[in-house]
Amino acid sequence: MIAEQFSGAVAGLIEKAGVADYGAALDRLASCAAGFDMSCAFAFSTGHAPVVIHDGYSETVDRRALRSYLRGAYLLDPFYQASVSAGAEGLWRMRELAPDQFYDSDFAWSREVHPCISDEAGTLVEEIGFVIPLPDGFGATYSLMRNRGGQPFDAAEFQRLRAMLPILAASLRQHWALISGGAGGMAGLPARPVAERVFHEVFGDQLTPAQYAVAKLILRGHSSLSIAENLGITEGTVKIHRSNIYRRLGISSQGELFQRFINHLAD
Repeated sequence: MIAEQFSGAVAGLIEKAGVADYGAALDRLASCAAGFDMSCAFAFSTGHAPVVIHDGYSETVDRRALRSYLRGAYLLDPFYQASVSAGAEGLWRMRELAPDQFYDSDFAWSREVHPCISDEAGTLVEEIGFVIPLPDGFGATYSLMRNRGGQPFDAAEFQRLRAMLPILAASLRQHWALISGGAGGMAGLPARPVAERVFHEVFGDQLTPAQYAVAKLILRGHSSLSIAENLGITEGTVKIHRSNIYRRLGISSQGELFQRFINHLAD
């Protein structure tokens, strides 16, 4: 990367902390290390709705999909899971975080709830993201995406981007402190039930707690074996739960389970 371009981008990032075009400054810095087609940055928490820090999607993205994502589909996003988990700080390829059957899941391919998928150029060839812990129980994800027709981020690009982590982390934390009002500032954000209640809003009292736990992992793209490992039960028990979930909801497939979920978010 050119030293003058890089130093100018860092200076711009410092200047834009706390202002509306902060996201554009983020992109200028990241583009010193690698090119990308789209970007976005969110602050996630288990107790609040996502906060959009930067919307760098192209104009062709379906805004209805973004609304559905913000209403609850984000709960199925591996970057959300990483952002609210301890010890995930760093730069990650989506495939490193995703459950074993994520890329076969309805979420990964749905134009109705996944804003990136709705790009006119088609589904993405790759998404990578910085995961950065924030105060007050929040975590930020800054994602960079390349559309199909391009190439995945190569090892050299990934390494150059990863070298920027200390700058991006310090800057995002500074920006967050300014836009959130610092400690206690979350009280001013729109009220929302804790994330786990979103699933209850969709399925009501139709499922038992054990079935809820299995249903959430199904929707996130876990196989029966992966669900068993996550919950500490046998694969056979997972299959029984899956059968009972479908019976209680009057459906017959994982696709119908997902459709029930996104129909609620789109209402």
